[in-house]
Amino acid sequence: MNGVRALWGSPRPSPNLVGPSALCLLTFFMFAMPGGVRGQASPPLAAPLLLPGVTGYDASIPSPEALLGGEVGTRHLRPDELVTYLRQVAAASPRVLMGEHGLTYQGRPLVHAIISSPENLTRLEEIRMANLRLSDVPQQISDGELDVMPLVAYMGYSVHGNEASGSDASSLVLHHLAAGEGPAVEEVLRNVVVILDPSINPDGRARFVEWVTGNRGRVATSDPADREHNEPWPGGRTNHYLFDLNRDWLPAAHPESRGRLELFHRWRPQLHTDFHEMGGDASFFFQPGVPSRNNPNTPLSTVELTGRVGEYHARALDRIGQLYYSREQFDDFYYGKGSTYPDVNGAVGILFEQASSRSLLAETSRGLLPYAFTVRNQFVASLSTLEAGVALRLELLANHRDQYLGASAFAQAQPVRGWVLSLEEDRTRAQALIQMLQRHRIRVHSLATEVAGPTGTFRPGEAVVVPLDQPQARLVNGIMERRTTFQDSLFYDVSTWTASLAYGVRDLEVTQDPSGLLGAPLAERVELDGGAVVGGRAEYAYLLPPHHYFSHRALHTLQSRGAQTLVATRPFQAQVQGTPHDFPRGTVVIPVKGRVETLASRPDSIHAWVAEVARLDHVRIYSVGTGLNAVEPDLGSPGVVPIHQPQVALLAGSGTNSGMVGETWHLMNERMGIPVSLLDLGSVGGADLSRYNTVVVAGSASPGAGETEALLEWVRQGGRIITLGPAVNWALRAGLLEGELRSPPELEGPVLWEDVSTRSGARTVGGTIFRVVLDSTHPVAYGYGDEVSVFRNHNTFVEPPSALGTVVGRYADAPLLSGYLHAEVESTVAGSASILARRVGRGAAIALLDNPNFRAFWYGTNGLFLNAVFFGGVL
Repeated sequence: MNGVRALWGSPRPSPNLVGPSALCLLTFFMFAMPGGVRGQASPPLAAPLLLPGVTGYDASIPSPEALLGGEVGTRHLRPDELVTYLRQVAAASPRVLMGEHGLTYQGRPLVHAIISSPENLTRLEEIRMANLRLSDVPQQISDGELDVMPLVAYMGYSVHGNEASGSDASSLVLHHLAAGEGPAVEEVLRNVVVILDPSINPDGRARFVEWVTGNRGRVATSDPADREHNEPWPGGRTNHYLFDLNRDWLPAAHPESRGRLELFHRWRPQLHTDFHEMGGDASFFFQPGVPSRNNPNTPLSTVELTGRVGEYHARALDRIGQLYYSREQFDDFYYGKGSTYPDVNGAVGILFEQASSRSLLAETSRGLLPYAFTVRNQFVASLSTLEAGVALRLELLANHRDQYLGASAFAQAQPVRGWVLSLEEDRTRAQALIQMLQRHRIRVHSLATEVAGPTGTFRPGEAVVVPLDQPQARLVNGIMERRTTFQDSLFYDVSTWTASLAYGVRDLEVTQDPSGLLGAPLAERVELDGGAVVGGRAEYAYLLPPHHYFSHRALHTLQSRGAQTLVATRPFQAQVQGTPHDFPRGTVVIPVKGRVETLASRPDSIHAWVAEVARLDHVRIYSVGTGLNAVEPDLGSPGVVPIHQPQVALLAGSGTNSGMVGETWHLMNERMGIPVSLLDLGSVGGADLSRYNTVVVAGSASPGAGETEALLEWVRQGGRIITLGPAVNWALRAGLLEGELRSPPELEGPVLWEDVSTRSGARTVGGTIFRVVLDSTHPVAYGYGDEVSVFRNHNTFVEPPSALGTVVGRYADAPLLSGYLHAEVESTVAGSASILARRVGRGAAIALLDNPNFRAFWYGTNGLFLNAVFFGGVL
C-alpha cells in the first residue's frame, strides 16, 4: 500500500530533506500529474520536488516518517504517536511550542502546538493580549493596529475518532511549518499564529486505530466484507461515553470540549478549521455550505468571508484535479458544531469533509480510494487555509473586531433584551446553566430588584439576569432565544437548543432595556452550593425532597451505605424545629433507627452520611423528631413505601443506539455515581437477569424474539423495564405497553422526483422542544409541576391508551415551544403520549418517548428518567 509520499512521487535523498518527507512532493502531484490517478503510485523522480515558495526542509527537525517509522498514510497513527511527534518537533524547532489543555476520560493528554516565527514566539503573550483587545475593547482598535497584528488560526483535526485522515495530515502540517524553508513558509509564520490541535478525540481514535490495525495484514485488502472495513459497535466516532464531541461545543459537558473551549477563548482565533470525513462515494466538501441554513445570529460579513476563504480551497483542489462541492448538504446553523461555533465568536469556521476510506484501501463508486489519498487532500486543504489566512489577514481581523464592535447595536435591535433566570425551584440546575454560559465568556448579573411576569415573580438573591447587550450578544441570543420561524425547513442538526428550557429553569424574557434589573456581575466561575441539613441532628428521620437535581445521587449514596429509604406517595406536613413544613409526594424518608444491621452497630453513622450528601450533592435535607405529622400521612403510613437501590443493566452493543446508550451511561455513572452494567443486546437471552431490578432499552434498540421473551418473564417476576425514545416501538410490539402508533399526514403529490427528499425531510421532527402536560401525582413525575419542556428528535408518536393511570405525560394541545415543526405534523404531536407507564405482572414497564438525557445538557428532564429508575417499583 502506498503512502502519501508515493502519491506525490519518490525523491532521492537531499541535504534539505529528512528522509522521504511527503511535504516536499506536492508540486509533482499538482503540476506533473494534474488529476492524478487515485490509488496509483507515481514514478521515482530524479530530484526532490518542493512546494512553491519552499526551498527545502530543516534536517534537524524530524519528519513524521523518520520518527514514526513509516510513510504517513500507510497506516493509521495512534494518539500516543501523534503526541510523541508533537513533543519531539517542539523540542527541536524554535517555531513550535507544545501545550496541554486537558485529559480525556481515559487519561489521554489533549495536546496542541502553537506555531509561528521565532520572533513572534518571543512575544507570544504580547500578541495574545493584543488579540484579545479585538473583542474586549474593539472601539479602541484602529485599522492601523490591525495592519501589524498576526492572525490567529486554530486548526482542529478529527473530532470524530474514526475520521482519521485529518489527524494524520496534521503531522504533515506540523512538519511543514516547523521545518519548511523559503518565502512561502516564512510568510505564514510571520503573519499567523497557528494553534494546531492534532487529535480532538484521542479516546475515539484509539478505539478505531486498535480495530483497523488489529484486523489488517501486511497487504491491505479493499474487500468491504473484510473485518478491517467493518468496525464494530460503537465505532470510533465518539468519545469514551459515546458522545459526538462535534455537538458539544455549546453544552461543553465533556473534558475534551472544556479543555478545547478554554484554549479557544484564551486565544480567540479569527480562522478555525474542522477536518472531517464523509461517505466514501463522495468527493470533497468545504464551506460555506447551504446559504439558507446559516444561523441568523451569525454576521453576514462572516458568511461572505467564508465564501472568500473557500476560493483558496477551490484553487488548491483545482490544481490537483480533486472534485469538490461547497454550497450543498452541510450547514452552519447549530452553534454546538466546530465549524459553526467560531462564526459567532469573531472567527470564520470552516468544515472540511473528505470522502473516507476508513481502511487503508476502499472500494467506492468512483474507484479505489487509498487512505493516503484522503490524507493528502486534508493536507492540501490545511495549506490552502493558511494561504487564505495570509491573504485575507486584514479582512479576517477586521471582521473579528467589527463583530464585537456591533454587538450593542445587534442587542438593541432584538425583540428580547435579556433574560431573568430563577434559582428558586432548583438552584443546582440554574447554577449549572450559569456555569455553561460562563464557559462562553457570557456575563451574568445578580438581580437588583424584584420583577414579575407571566412565569411568576423573581426576587433578588433567588434570580440572576443575563443581559443581551454585552460583547457575546450574538451567542447569548443564539443560546437563549426561542425560535419557531426559519428560512429553511431542513437542518443538518437540531433546530433549537433554548438553554432555559433545556435546563428546566424558570425564566422571564425582558423586552425592555434590562439595565435597571442588573446587580453586580457574578464571579467568573459560579460554584454549586445550597446544600444543608435543616433542623440539626434528627431524632427520628431525615426528609429529602425530590426537586433537587442531585436528589437521586444523594439517595443512591445513602442506599449504598445501608440506610433504610422510603418514599412518600402523598404530600404531607411535618414539624421542623417547631415550624410546619410542607413536603411534596416523592419526598424520601430516611429513618434514623433503621432495620439494617450496619446502622444498629453504628447508630451515629446516619447523621454523618446525611450531612455529607447534603454538602456534596447540594441538597437540603430536613430533620424531624417524630413520625406523627400535622397533615397526614404519618411517616409510617402505608403511603410511605420502601424503595430499593437500583441494580441497572443498560442494553448496549450491536442493534442499539450508541448515542442514547452513552447519554444514559454518562448521566448515571459520571454524574450520578450509579454503577451501570452495559449488557450486550445479543446476550440478554442467556444472561442472569436476576442480578438487576432495572433494564434500560434506549433509542432504536429492538431485542430479538429470544431476548424479548427473557425480558418479558423477568418483568413479570418483578423487574422494571424503561424504554427511551423510539424503543417504545419494541415495547408496544412486545405487549409491555398499550397504545397505537400515530402517523403524520402522508406527503401528497404530485411532487417532482428531485423534491421528494426535501419535502419529506421537512416533515421530520429532527430536534424540537415541546410542552408536555404531566400527571404530577405519578411516581415518574415526582418533583415536577404540571408541565415540563421536553426534547424530541424522532417521528414515533403514540395515541394515549384508554387505561386509567397509564399516561404520565402527553403533549399539550399547542405543543411547540421552540424549534422547527411542519404545520401538518403539529396535529400529530398535539395530545399524543410522551410518557407511559403500567404494571406488568409484579413488575413495570415505563416509556419516555422523548430523549430525557439529550447530549448531557437536557438537565430539565433527567429527573423523569431517574424517577423511573428509583421509583418505578412504586407503580
